[in-house]
Amino acid sequence: MQFKRIAGQAAIKQRLINSVKENRVSHAQLFLGPEGSGSLALAVAYAQYLSCLDKQADDSCGECSSCRKYQKLMHPDLHFSYPFFAKHKDDTALTFIEQWRDAFTASPYLNLDVWRGYLDAENKQANINIAECHQIIKKLSFKPFESDYKILILWLPEFLDKEGNALLKIIEEPQPNTLFLLVAQNQDQILNTILSRTQLIKIPALNYDDIKAELITHHHQTEHAAAEIAYLSNGNLTDALIMLQQENKSYHTLFVQWLRFCFANKGIEIVGFVDQLSKMGRENQKNFLRYGISFIRECCLLIAGAGELVHLPSAELETAQKMAAIMNISMNQAIIAELEKAHYHVERNANPKILFLDVSLRLISFLKLKSSPQGNQYIEN
Repeated sequence: MQFKRIAGQAAIKQRLINSVKENRVSHAQLFLGPEGSGSLALAVAYAQYLSCLDKQADDSCGECSSCRKYQKLMHPDLHFSYPFFAKHKDDTALTFIEQWRDAFTASPYLNLDVWRGYLDAENKQANINIAECHQIIKKLSFKPFESDYKILILWLPEFLDKEGNALLKIIEEPQPNTLFLLVAQNQDQILNTILSRTQLIKIPALNYDDIKAELITHHHQTEHAAAEIAYLSNGNLTDALIMLQQENKSYHTLFVQWLRFCFANKGIEIVGFVDQLSKMGRENQKNFLRYGISFIRECCLLIAGAGELVHLPSAELETAQKMAAIMNISMNQAIIAELEKAHYHVERNANPKILFLDVSLRLISFLKLKSSPQGNQYIEN
């Protein structure tokens, strides 16, 4: 994994490279970033750069013997630890290393749900068990074999329970040239005893332009398709890549058509449309609702006079401007609340026909009858 293959995060990449050039490499670092930000990919690219035999000014060479081994995740001085679904009490991360290599190679932006798909998880809970903690201590008790550094990348330390305290001594007093790179999403769920022993590197969510560029350049999406997926992903490249695997639909066209039917109170057309939505499949239904929530929020920005913050393709922006002219903030907030509730129920396998018909009736109430719930959360325009 090279830095150049990771979307965005230019400032973080430069900071990591500078730490190597200036010999300021901390022995325990915490890469803290939201899902889909590329924190795991950055940790692997950083490890590869540290071990590269021919470091370039802004990246590892990608060609030396060390880099070739890193590309296969088979370098003898690179170790991984991660949550897994143990079948036996003596299972460790090494038990699942082949699946891990397959998962990361397929997508360095994997999340726990994607990782679960590579394992026979059944109904087990993911964790990093005491056997894995002992295995980490054993692996890191030796000197590096080939590189200057022996590196452990621990993905999602949030899944370390009190057993993680077994690692405190080796984190605080590691063997020379031994590095711990922890990759986390939620700082509050990490053991304080481990958190206090690491140097924090905060990784922000990706912006709209970075995700759009990634989809166009490396995933061969059209400008319009990349723009819509980047808009829907809300800074999460993992979600964006999952959306690529789903049936391609224009959520904008569908959503605006739904609003028009509801605004005109066309009962027969709404019933037919609900039937169409119910056949889309759960993931597409969730993305459809997420698009609707994001689109209505953009309309709110237009109504509030903050058009410079709106990121919509030109055709969709024109539609949003027309809608903003006939809607108000309270109406939009009521619609968003209904769509968020619908998304919650779709995730929990609600009957889609009943659900979308009920939401349609509520949208008619807001759009046609101009009635919206009253309360502190709704502000009249």
